Amino acid sequence: MRAVVLARGLARRMRHADDHAALAPAQAAAAAAGRKAMMPVGEAGEPARTFLDYVLSSLADAGCRDVALVIGPEHADVRARYTRDARPVRFDLAFVTQPVARGTADAVLACERWAAADPFLVVNADNLYPVDVLRALGRLDGPGLPVFRPDDLATGGIPPDRIGTFALVRIGRHGLLESIVEKPGAEAIRDMGDEARVSMNCWRFDDRIFEACRDVPLSSRGELELPQAVGVALARGVPFRAVPAAGPVLDLSRRSDVAEVSRRLAGRGVRL
Repeated sequence: MRAVVLARGLARRMRHADDHAALAPAQAAAAAAGRKAMMPVGEAGEPARTFLDYVLSSLADAGCRDVALVIGPEHADVRARYTRDARPVRFDLAFVTQPVARGTADAVLACERWAAADPFLVVNADNLYPVDVLRALGRLDGPGLPVFRPDDLATGGIPPDRIGTFALVRIGRHGLLESIVEKPGAEAIRDMGDEARVSMNCWRFDDRIFEACRDVPLSSRGELELPQAVGVALARGVPFRAVPAAGPVLDLSRRSDVAEVSRRLAGRGVRL
């Protein structure tokens, strides 16, 4: 199975120094630079492990043998780490450059040549998903996504008030995605009650997603967003299987997340 890791984002929330969470010097430097994926986490020691190390290790555990890392032209440190200090041996790693951070749909589109006609997974570089969830996506015979209960995400360490900033999905009777709304807000999730399900931007795609990414309009935030591209594909008849999933999903969006993420990753091994 192939996988794409989206690591090009600007990490505006991570850069904000008004989040006064206590960070070690190396962590503070990564936060100030907006390098969420390169944040040192887990137990202190040598070699230091970045959050991206854990993301890549989990993809390898799930059976992914070809991985594309979407980065910006300024991310020489990321390229250097995985071609020198932490060179993978369990999978082939390619670097795909997204010249401008125009959004997650544009990042996926940048991988069109790399993916060719093969299906592939897409994950965020600042989220760590359960390995069994990734394996379940890999076993699908078409496009799909894991869907999480809001309460399950909250007990997994994501603050309840943040869940409304993810994507709210509606599932049909046959387990297929009917609609998806990016950043609906906490009230919309409460209004759906027990039927509320959340997408954490983890997907299985085939090559039909690329036309949708080409045609998706700019969002209100001025970006080409992947959930909206999925909506375009849905409107064109592409079915997406919703896979019921349980957490935890670790989310490294803000400086205040670092301590809890490090605590949860303490003692967890990495094999690249």
